[in-house]
Amino acid sequence: MTSATPLKLFNSLTRQLEPFQPVYANEARVYTCGPTVYNYPHIGNMRAYVFADVLGRTLSLKGYKLTHVINITDVGHLTDDADAGEDKMEKMATAQAQSIWDIAEHYKQAYWADVKALNIRQPAQWTVATDYVPQMIEFAKGIAEKHCYELDSGLYFDVSTVADYGRLARAVTEDGEGRIEEVDGKRNAADFAIWRKTPAGEKRQMEWDSPWGRGAPGWHLECSVMSGEVLGFPFDIHTGGIDHREIHHPNEIAQNQAHCCTNGLDRAENSGARIWMHNNFLVERSGKMSKSAGEFLRLQLLIDKGYHPLAYRMMCLQAHYRSELEFSWEGLGAALVRLKRMVMALHKWTDRLKDTQTPGDCWERERVTRELVERFDAAISVDLNTADALKVLEELLSLKGTAPECVVTAASQMDRVMGLGLAAIRREDLRLRPKIATITEAEIEAALAARKEARAAKDFATSDRLRDELAAQGVEVMDGDPLGWEWKLG
Repeated sequence: MTSATPLKLFNSLTRQLEPFQPVYANEARVYTCGPTVYNYPHIGNMRAYVFADVLGRTLSLKGYKLTHVINITDVGHLTDDADAGEDKMEKMATAQAQSIWDIAEHYKQAYWADVKALNIRQPAQWTVATDYVPQMIEFAKGIAEKHCYELDSGLYFDVSTVADYGRLARAVTEDGEGRIEEVDGKRNAADFAIWRKTPAGEKRQMEWDSPWGRGAPGWHLECSVMSGEVLGFPFDIHTGGIDHREIHHPNEIAQNQAHCCTNGLDRAENSGARIWMHNNFLVERSGKMSKSAGEFLRLQLLIDKGYHPLAYRMMCLQAHYRSELEFSWEGLGAALVRLKRMVMALHKWTDRLKDTQTPGDCWERERVTRELVERFDAAISVDLNTADALKVLEELLSLKGTAPECVVTAASQMDRVMGLGLAAIRREDLRLRPKIATITEAEIEAALAARKEARAAKDFATSDRLRDELAAQGVEVMDGDPLGWEWKLG
């Protein structure tokens, strides 16, 4: 499969579609804002990494040598993006009476488990914030004289010292950013801490010596340092959730400008990255997306209810990454059904391929397959339009009278971008046991065998009773289907 259509991506900084033109020929360097590992990620968090994964897969399809970096924040992120108050990590460590290092390790592993379950490719490098504190101190020392000032609570960045502050957010007002907590002595409301001193009389589990006192780096400083250290300035693409577009990323950009001695943002590379990309929110109307809501919507909850994690990946792919995506259990169920149908369709083609020997180049022989490949490439090349690309993949799998090797080859190439792993899973793999189910699979099979005997004896009353008993325990009987039964989702 060739990828002839030029890639265009929406740049949040310029608010327009732009052709991807890498800093270094044939290379793509991408940085993604990763999680703060103080709690389990909810499924809204994970949408950002599905989006970044599709971006990376598309760049690979286009032939670029991809270097993708995702950070792990284990220090410095305060509650509500404030400049004063509790560190999210310290707060959770206190609440659970554990070491902050143990908290970080536990939730980092939980996040990585979700990454694997969603078939998200491993980046070239995970950068962990606490591994880069010396570099953060050196970075801050380099910009402090011209761009920072010191208060009793720490070292603050003066946003008036760089051009075009807040252009990314388009939210600069006389009152500054509303979510940034007021701190006595700040020159501008939007000024932010890049080093936070440990208050007198306190001791934090994570703190280091610095020229501005013992303390910890600010959250915004971390990403500037890690992206610059690993990828170099400027790099190609910076991604994150749309919530980062208003404060975190504008502050990161300001630090990058100060560090690189650059001017205004009329040239996007002065921001540290040529393209800034943001996925929109996952919306859940009941309010259970929040981590403060108790049993919030994390991936394991979906699995416990009998939904395969790749159904959630499918749900994400069905919407454009810049559109809001509304979550519902009905929508997730529909995405699972769509995934099952695609898996079944591809395996039918694979089975046909085993019995078929067709010589020659299928791309030359099969015009319809080639055209579908070109349409898929065109869809994904316009700002990662996965919704349209999925439709093309389904159209491919529904072809009639086509050489099986052409369909299987094309589907494999398309799925390299979609990341659904269609060839590696079976329909049975998607039939997960809900956590609340009490009946065993052996009991289900025994009931189905008894029902088959009853139907053969025309004992339809017994047949119906067995079907209803299974339905009451969450099992949907599917007469005429080779799989025989499914867990009934609802």
